[in-house]
Amino acid sequence: MKKFILLCLFIGGLWFALSSFQGLAAKGEYQSIVLDFRENVPNTEIEAKLNAIAQQYKVKPRLNSEFSAADNVYVVEGDRQTLTSLRNSKIAKSTEYIEPNYIYRAYEVPNDPQYGQQWNMRSISIESAWDETKGSGVTVAVIDTGISQVPDLKNTKFVEGYDFVNDKVAADDDNGHGTHVAGTVAQSTNNNYGVAGVAYEATLMPLKVLSAGGTGTTSDIAEAIRFAADNGAGVINMSLGGGGESEMMKEAIAYAHQKGVVVVAAAGNANSNAAEYPARYPHVIGVSAIDSAGEKAPYSNFGAGIDLSAPGGSNSGKIVQETIDPDTEEPVFAGFQGTSMASPHVAGVAALVKAAGIQDPDEVESVLQKSARVVQDDGLNYYGAGHLDASAAVKLAVRGQITFKDFFRWLRDNGYLNPRFWIDGGAVALLPKVLMVLGSYLLAWFLRVYFPFTWSWSLSWGLVTGSSGLFFLKGFYIFDLPQWPFRLLGSSIPELGSAIQGYSELNPFFASVVIPFVLIVLLLGNPNWKKFAVGTALGVASCLLISAFIAPDLGWLGSGAIARTFLIGNALACYGIAWLAMKGEGSLVS
Repeated sequence: MKKFILLCLFIGGLWFALSSFQGLAAKGEYQSIVLDFRENVPNTEIEAKLNAIAQQYKVKPRLNSEFSAADNVYVVEGDRQTLTSLRNSKIAKSTEYIEPNYIYRAYEVPNDPQYGQQWNMRSISIESAWDETKGSGVTVAVIDTGISQVPDLKNTKFVEGYDFVNDKVAADDDNGHGTHVAGTVAQSTNNNYGVAGVAYEATLMPLKVLSAGGTGTTSDIAEAIRFAADNGAGVINMSLGGGGESEMMKEAIAYAHQKGVVVVAAAGNANSNAAEYPARYPHVIGVSAIDSAGEKAPYSNFGAGIDLSAPGGSNSGKIVQETIDPDTEEPVFAGFQGTSMASPHVAGVAALVKAAGIQDPDEVESVLQKSARVVQDDGLNYYGAGHLDASAAVKLAVRGQITFKDFFRWLRDNGYLNPRFWIDGGAVALLPKVLMVLGSYLLAWFLRVYFPFTWSWSLSWGLVTGSSGLFFLKGFYIFDLPQWPFRLLGSSIPELGSAIQGYSELNPFFASVVIPFVLIVLLLGNPNWKKFAVGTALGVASCLLISAFIAPDLGWLGSGAIARTFLIGNALACYGIAWLAMKGEGSLVS
């Protein structure tokens, strides 16, 4: 009787969950549908079918654009139900495909109102770099005139620095130069105010070595370099320089490099054929300046010591950040130009590269140079390795790595760790969602009645993995290899139809007992992995039961009774092979 009551509770909870939940698969967003009629279909037949669609669905089919007539591509407003109905209608026989007109969005564009003035950000392709990382976890030391926390640095993280000019902890800016440079590195972004910064989730360390007049000594600068290296800085920016080689500073830079710090410095503004110090020291990335047209800025030094070029601005377009007016010490948005403005672009991207997983300073420099946009016929070395490219640098930084970052991002956006998973629908939907997550565990409990066993992590992980549609594969990818196998591996069971067929219907081959069966056959001989396979089979059984009621779109089997029967039958088969795998064992004791 107890078993019967529990079974009824499970079925009731599952049904309630199915009626309230929209499914586990991550699906694209769309509000219209694309119909591509075959080229051999007469125009009169196409017109007749479009009229039939208009009458049946109360919509007005239209050409996608003036160029679509030759390809017979039409768009109609509609949702998932309309899409399914069209695919199952006679109209589908006259089309190449009927698919959702998915809505894609631009890479992240910040909401800062003056971002449009920052041509420099777009010139380094920063927006697509932000799709991967924003510099979180990396500290950038700004060795300059200090930093004043103007309003557009309110949301930027800071660590304690030092004022080497006045020998005090607070390293406030009394010139405006250092605050402007710091803004390029990490101005608060997406705060509906002002402008944006390159690595706006990075942490700033203010180190004042230059006076209100903009001058400072090599001894103070060398001490600041060591201070940054000893206090957790991952990147140092020095938008300063001059003539004369200093052993003290050279040793400080070598010390910082040995501790894993990337050191970046401005090349100088004398239009001379050689970078100034400290840009010319070993282990320093020397940066020249380019203007908004990508040409060498008129003032920028070039030649020996130039490793990379970045936006520094010119009279035709300056670098805009928030800083202070040195006369009033009031915040002001100002456009500056100089290699001082170019250097923090590189420092910011270095922080992005570090946040993406590259820690060794030589490797960071290599990534920045290899990813730079090469300038041909650069006989005088105006640009070093080329123009800074943030997007290419970040992609190169993660190339070849099989990372779990995307897995956790997927969990955050689509899986059990997404707060919206639990909150959407309010308290009414919370209970069924909890019951659905526990569904695979309940299935395992019923199996345990017949074959006593103890729970283990491998079994539990298999249950979660299977019930969520093998979601753990979502994060695996390798750059520069054919993407279809990784797109396939990155699909949950409900999404495999999209990977194979190009749309979101379930593929009957994968939405079946096949994958659990293969796993059990392969892992049957290993006691621990066998538990994982059994747990996956039970989880897939729960997943298929859910799909049978909320998303029974099964490719060529349609979405009716046949599809539901197929899914339910395969769910029972998954449960059956799990039962058989445990038969004769007596237990699954760890």
